[in-house]
Amino acid sequence: MDHARIEATIKRLSIEAGALIMEIYESADLGVRSKEDNSPVTLADEAADAHIHAGLTAAFPEIAIVTEEQGDSHTATAPDLFFIVDPLDGTKEFVQRRGDFTVNIALVQNGKPLRGVVYAPAKGRLFYTDATGKTFESKPDGSNAKALTVTTPDNGALRVVASKSHRDQATDDYINKYNVADSVSAGSSLKFCLVAAGEADLYPRLGRTMEWDTAAGHAVLLGAGGVVDRLDGTGPLAYGKPGWDNPFFIGYAPGVDLKAL
Repeated sequence: MDHARIEATIKRLSIEAGALIMEIYESADLGVRSKEDNSPVTLADEAADAHIHAGLTAAFPEIAIVTEEQGDSHTATAPDLFFIVDPLDGTKEFVQRRGDFTVNIALVQNGKPLRGVVYAPAKGRLFYTDATGKTFESKPDGSNAKALTVTTPDNGALRVVASKSHRDQATDDYINKYNVADSVSAGSSLKFCLVAAGEADLYPRLGRTMEWDTAAGHAVLLGAGGVVDRLDGTGPLAYGKPGWDNPFFIGYAPGVDLKAL
């Protein structure tokens, strides 16, 4: 695989999709409606999805695409190699006009997210893995690029990031098992990126997520030296599972003294 071309393409498509999203974000009508599962979808989700899908298809016609907004892509059996896309992660944050929403594109091979890009257009933060799998953050124009590495955690004073829109008592109970110095809330896949950037030490998720919600952020965290494991202790979070839904998981910097549920 030409990983340099993959890197360039998914970065470009995420930035272009982000521009489409921001046009709608700054307009009067977000075009919000409910999907069959009662989750919100907007004109921005659809515009970004169409743009990314068309771009990936044109650039890599040989690689399958799984995307949240196209149910017919949610096949019963996953291919060995596929792109997985959430064109607008954090739709609730988008609808409430908070900035914690992202564009997510990942490449998965044999169940592992090899490469990924997470772009937060309202914040101007672009997180991506390069052709070698190393994670960087830059501005969307490529300026201020810096390699990211998770920090060494202090188990006596951990920094936790958790969901903004899906925080519940079970999550709080789990977080309370740790010695926490600072706890912040963030939306979308930015939570993975904050751990990757050394701005947090762990991100526990006790609640339903889908693979397109997590794959790109997972790749970003892996490329910064982090880990994403199932909370039941059975190993890494994997992709291409039947139904495309995830178990509970935790993203963290190595050295965190993990607690059982």
